[in-house]
Amino acid sequence: MIKTRFIFNPRSGHNAKNPHLLARARDFIRERALDADVVLTEHPRHATELARRAVDDGCGLVVAIGGDGTLNEVAAGLVGTDAVFGLIPCGSGNGLGRHLGIPGPGKGAFRTLVEGRVRAIDTGEINGHPFFNATGFGFDAEIAHRFNQLTRRGLSSYVRTTIGALSNYRAEPCLIRNGVASLQTTAFLLTVANSDQYGNDCFIAPGASVDDGLLDLTVIMRAHIFNAAPIAARLFLKRIDGSASVARLRGDHFTIERSGPGLIHTDGETHLCDANLEITVRPRSLRIMVPAA
Repeated sequence: MIKTRFIFNPRSGHNAKNPHLLARARDFIRERALDADVVLTEHPRHATELARRAVDDGCGLVVAIGGDGTLNEVAAGLVGTDAVFGLIPCGSGNGLGRHLGIPGPGKGAFRTLVEGRVRAIDTGEINGHPFFNATGFGFDAEIAHRFNQLTRRGLSSYVRTTIGALSNYRAEPCLIRNGVASLQTTAFLLTVANSDQYGNDCFIAPGASVDDGLLDLTVIMRAHIFNAAPIAARLFLKRIDGSASVARLRGDHFTIERSGPGLIHTDGETHLCDANLEITVRPRSLRIMVPAA
């Protein structure tokens, strides 16, 4: 029987409102007679420490219970190891989980841990910061920064935050290279994606694959009050490629020169970063449990 450790973030928005998830994890361990335990995070980046400790303790399966931030921290401790990453997606977006078909708690997520299959997926890194679903800068990093300050999250809160920030946000110039092509443009929003979506079925990179050894870059060059609604509609209809305001590139690495330092986000968590950004992919460097079908 594989030794398992569950890592639960009690401060994750969904988990804080649904403390029964911790009891559900413990019930699942007891019902399935698993060789497993549950540990709780206590501070930022603690989940990465706990994941690495789980590997050192001989755990073959390490499970994150939380949102995209918890996913990022736990997975960061497992990249390049033989341990399998398990995900109970409890966030407001759950982009990677949706892309991989991992259901939410109460819909089969726990069952997937014992009845699913292992899939090796790519991971990314931007200036030393790991990401697993998407990274980027511009308007989405600004929105992520504002969204993370909210006490109530969800799609409606995200939409309100977006509308509130749209009127006074300005695109910034940047130079993008991927070793094959270069693009000098302005970026209202720039995303480098591993999966095809942010979450909530908002598709920023239609056609992206998590195991092709490539990352998909989408830059929205300009957005304003008149074209924002059509662009948003295209995101949810998987038709962002058809917009004249959008450019797409694909590659195993990107170099981006911005006008100055500023915010970036990795899976929705924001960081201050240098003007120059180096983004790389590590092919099939994370083993993750997904549904068997």
